Amino acid sequence: MTDGAGAGRLSTQTRLGLFYVVSYLGTGVSLPFIATYFRSRGLSGAEIGLILAVPMLARPFTGPVLAVWADGFALRRTPLALLALGAAAGYLALPVAPGFWGLLACWLVGMTCLTTLTPLIDVLTLRRSRLDGFNYGLPRGAGSAAFIVANLAMGAILAVMAPSVIVAWITTAAVGVAVISALVLPADRVHEAGAPQLGSAERWKGLGGLLRDRTFVLAVVTAGLIQGTHAFYYGFSALLWRKEEISAPMIGVLWGVGVAVEVGFMWFAEPWRRKVGPEKLLVLGGAAALLRWSAYAFMPPLWLLFPLQALHALTFAASFMASLRLIERLAPPQSASAAQAINSALSAGFVLGVGTLAAGPLFDAFGPRGYLAMAAMGGLGLIGAVMLTKRAGR
Repeated sequence: MTDGAGAGRLSTQTRLGLFYVVSYLGTGVSLPFIATYFRSRGLSGAEIGLILAVPMLARPFTGPVLAVWADGFALRRTPLALLALGAAAGYLALPVAPGFWGLLACWLVGMTCLTTLTPLIDVLTLRRSRLDGFNYGLPRGAGSAAFIVANLAMGAILAVMAPSVIVAWITTAAVGVAVISALVLPADRVHEAGAPQLGSAERWKGLGGLLRDRTFVLAVVTAGLIQGTHAFYYGFSALLWRKEEISAPMIGVLWGVGVAVEVGFMWFAEPWRRKVGPEKLLVLGGAAALLRWSAYAFMPPLWLLFPLQALHALTFAASFMASLRLIERLAPPQSASAAQAINSALSAGFVLGVGTLAAGPLFDAFGPRGYLAMAAMGGLGLIGAVMLTKRAGR
C-alpha cells in the first residue's frame, strides 16, 4: 500500500485526524444506539447486555493476540486496514443473522476487529505527535467531534426511519476506515529503520514482561475500573431516558454534550494535563465517576443531566488520556503496541465487559438503580489512582 497522490499533500496530523473522524462517525452511532437495534430484533435487556459484553470479555485474549499479530507487519497501517474490513464484514452480516446466537457471532467479529484498531492507531498517533510536535488530543479530539455529529444525526434519523439504518451506517463507516488506513495514513514502519524485526517468540516475551511489572498492572487495572463505570451508561442510558419520555433527538443532544466536553478537554487542556500528571488525572476521573453515576441512579431531571454529562470530561477523557501517557511511559518501545492493547483490552474490554454483562440483569431488575454498581466501581478506581499517586511520589 502506498500513499495516494492527494494524501501526500496532507500533514501527518490531518491524516491521523481523518482516521479518527471516520472511525468515530461509526462509534457515535454504535455506542448509544446499537441496543435500540437489538431491541427491535426482539431481544431482552439481559440478551442485549450479553451480546454487548462478549466482545469486551474476550478482549483480554483477542486484544494482545491481535496486537502481537499486527507487530508482525512491516507497516503499522496494514493491519489497521485489514481489521477495518473484518469489522465491516461482521456488521454487514447482522441483518441476516439468525436470532440471538447469530447476532452475537456477528457482533463479536465486528467489535473484536473494530476495537483492536484503537490501541494500534493510538501507538501511531502518540509516536508521530512526539516526532512532529503536535498535541495528540487534536486528531483524537476531531474523532470525538465526529462522534457528536453522528450521534445527533442518528438521533434525528431514528425519529423517521427504522433501526435497521443503524447497521447500514456503522458498516459504511468501517469500510471508510479501511480506505483511510490503506490510502491516507502515513507509511510508518512497525520497527525503526535498521532495527531487526522481532519474531513471534520475542514479541510474546515482551508481553510477558509487561504483565510482571506491578506498577504497569496497577495502572491498567485502575484505568480499567474507571473506564468500566461507563458500561451501564453505554448500554442502557438511551433506553432509560426514553422511558422518562426524553425524545430520541434530545438523547442525541445529551450524548453530544458529554462528547463535546471530552473534545474540549483533549484540544485545550494539554498544558494543564501535563502539569497535573497522569496519576492525579486518574484520581479526578475516579472521583467524578463516583459522583456522576450515584446521581444518575436517582433519575435526575433533564436540566440536571446536562452538568452531569459534562463530567464525561473527567470520567472518560481525563482517565483515558492519563492511561495512555502512563502506559507509554511504563512500556519499552518494542512492546508499545502490546502495552496499549493490554490497556485497551482491560479498560474498554474485560472490565467494561463485566460491567456490561451485569448491566443487562441490573437494568431488568432495578432500572436506573443499576448505576449504583457503576458508582462502586468508580470508588475502587479512585483507590487505585491514589495508590499510583503515592508510588509516583516515592
